[in-house]
Amino acid sequence: MANDRQELLEPMDEIEEGSGLFGLDGLCAYQWRIAVGDAMLTLAELRELAALKLPLVMARGRWVVLRPEDVEAALAFFEHRAEQGQAPAGELIRESLGLGAAGKAKAGSLDVGIRAGGWLKELLSTNGDRKLQTIPTPVGFTGELRPYQQRGLAWLSFLSSLGLGACLADDMGLGKTVQLLALLLAEREHAERRAHGPRSEGSIRRTATRARRKRLSPTLLICPMSVAGNWEREAQRFAPALRVHVHHGRERLAGKQFARAARSSDLVITTYALATRDRETLAAIQWERVALDEAQNIKTIDTKQTRAIRSLPGRHRVALTGTPVENRLSELHSIMDFLNPGLLGGSETFKRCYARPIERYRDEHATARLREATGPFILRRLKTDKRIIGDLPEKIEMRVDCNLTKEQASLYEAVVEEMLQKAAQVEGIERSGVILAALIKLKQVCNHPAHLLKDRSELDGRSGKLARLEEILAEALAEGDRALCFTQFTEFGHMLRAHLQERLGREVMFLHGGTPKSARDEMVQRFQSEEGPAVFVLSLKAGGTGLNLTAANHVVHFDRWWNPAVEDQATDRAFRIGQRKNVQVRKLTCVGTLEERVDTLISRKKDLADRIVGTGEAWITELDTAQLRELVTLSPDAVAD
Repeated sequence: MANDRQELLEPMDEIEEGSGLFGLDGLCAYQWRIAVGDAMLTLAELRELAALKLPLVMARGRWVVLRPEDVEAALAFFEHRAEQGQAPAGELIRESLGLGAAGKAKAGSLDVGIRAGGWLKELLSTNGDRKLQTIPTPVGFTGELRPYQQRGLAWLSFLSSLGLGACLADDMGLGKTVQLLALLLAEREHAERRAHGPRSEGSIRRTATRARRKRLSPTLLICPMSVAGNWEREAQRFAPALRVHVHHGRERLAGKQFARAARSSDLVITTYALATRDRETLAAIQWERVALDEAQNIKTIDTKQTRAIRSLPGRHRVALTGTPVENRLSELHSIMDFLNPGLLGGSETFKRCYARPIERYRDEHATARLREATGPFILRRLKTDKRIIGDLPEKIEMRVDCNLTKEQASLYEAVVEEMLQKAAQVEGIERSGVILAALIKLKQVCNHPAHLLKDRSELDGRSGKLARLEEILAEALAEGDRALCFTQFTEFGHMLRAHLQERLGREVMFLHGGTPKSARDEMVQRFQSEEGPAVFVLSLKAGGTGLNLTAANHVVHFDRWWNPAVEDQATDRAFRIGQRKNVQVRKLTCVGTLEERVDTLISRKKDLADRIVGTGEAWITELDTAQLRELVTLSPDAVAD
C-alpha cells in the first residue's frame, strides 16, 4: 500500500433504511468494500491479489504496496461478516468501532469506517453537520428558548423519533431542565394535533386530556431528592399545561392507585432511592421515556440502584448530566449502556478497547474513536463558548493560598508521621485504608485544629483558612454581595455556620445531606429572595448539584475535593443562566501541604480531564512510600511568620 495506514474496509456509499424498525435494532442494507490504496476491490479480487504473494501489485491500473498483515486482517474480517446483506444498525456501528465480532480480527493497519444515508447519516454526523428538523417552541411553553436550547429540543426529538437514547450533557446552568420540559410539551401538542386534526383550539382543549391518556404514555423522571422540588417548580413555571405527579414521601401512592395517577400524568417525578425501593411499582408502567437527572448517579454499572433503573421499561431513554465522567471512563460506559444497551460492548470489552488505553497511556487514537462512538448520542455545549451564550457574565477562578498556624503545622506533621509508619508496615487494601484515613485527617487539619480534634473548642485565631474566609466574606458583604461556601464535611459545616454567624453578626444558613426536602426548598427560596441571608454554607455532596443559587456572585471552596468536575458542578450553582454579575470563585489551599501539591498535579493533568477523564483521590494510595512522603511532607513555607 502507498501509506503506512490504509483503510482496507469501507461500507457501501449509502446504507439505506431497511424494512425493519428505526433505531439500533432497525435493519440496514450494507455492502463492505475493500480499499487498496485508492482502488476499491471486491472480496474475490482481494483473494486473487493475495494469492500472488507479491509486495507490489497492479490494482485497477495502479501500483500499490500490499502488506501481508493487511491482507490477512481484511480476509479475517470476512470470516465473521458477509460481504453484503442486511444487519441491525447497532451491529454495523459496533463493527466500525472494533467492538463487534470482526473487531477481534483487526490488525493494527485495519480501519473500518461507515458512510451512511438517511437517518443513519444524520445520526453519525457531527453536531454541526446534522440537519435537524426545527421544532417550534411549544405553544404551552411559558418562556423563550435560546437558540442552542431550540437545537437541543430538535436533537432530543430526533433521537426520540428513532428510539435512541440521548445524553444531554450541557454545561451546568445552560437549562437542561427546560429543554426536556419543552420536549414533553412538543410531544403532547403533536399528539393532540394528530388526534383532532384542524379543529378549533377550544375544541382541542375540551378533549385534550382524554386523547392524551390514550395516545401518549407518561415520562418518568428520576432525580436526586435535593432537586425533586426544583423539577416540580420548573414544570409549573415553564410548562404549566403538563400534568405532573410526584412519587415521593410516606404518603406516596402504590399499586393500582399509582398506575392510575401515572397514566393520567405527562410527567412522573421520583428519586433514585425510590426508583430502587419501588422498582416493581414503577416497572408496572410502560413509560414513554425514562429520564435521569444528574445521571452520574448510575455511574457504577453493577450496583443495585443502577440495575433497578436499567430494568424499567421505556421506549426512549434520556440522561441529563453536566459531568458524564467524574473519575473514570467506566462511568461513561454505564450511562451509555443505560441509554443504548450494548452499543459500546460489555464492560470488559470497553475496558480493553478504550478505558485502559486512554486512562493509562493517553492513547489519542482510542480517544478519537471513543468520541466517534459516543458523539451521536451526546450533546454538550459550554457556557464559556460565546457562540452558545453571549450574555453570561464572566467566571473568575483563583486559588487563594493560606498559611497554617503553628498549631495546625504541629498536628499536620504528627498525622504524616503516623501515616508513613503504618503504611510501611501493611500492604494492599489495608495500606490503602491507612492512607485514605490519613488524607481525611490532613484535610481536617488544614481546615481547623478543632475539626480534627473534635473537642468543641473555640475556632477564632487558630486557622489560616478560616481567617482568610472571614476576610473574603467581610469584603463581599461590604459590597452588598452574597456568597456560597462549600465544605465536604458536614460536621465542620455546622461548626463553620455557628462561627460565621457570630463573627459576621448575620444569619448564616447551612444545607447538608440531612436537611429535609421542605427545609431545603425554603432555604433556597430565602437565599434567592432580596431580603434573604447573604451567606450560605453548603455541604459539597448535598448542595453541589441541582440548585439554582444565582443570588450569589461569590463562591468559596473551603476544602478541596480534588475533582475539577465536582468542584465546577458546585460552582455552577451560582454561575448559570440568570446570573447578572461576574462570579468570583476562590479555592482555599494551604501552601506547603498536600493540598498545594495535589492542586498542582491536577492542574497539570487537567488537559486530559477536559478531554475525557476526571480526577479522583484513589491514585494517591498507589504511590510508593518515597513518593507518598514527598507528597505529604510539610514545607518550610507552610507556616506564617
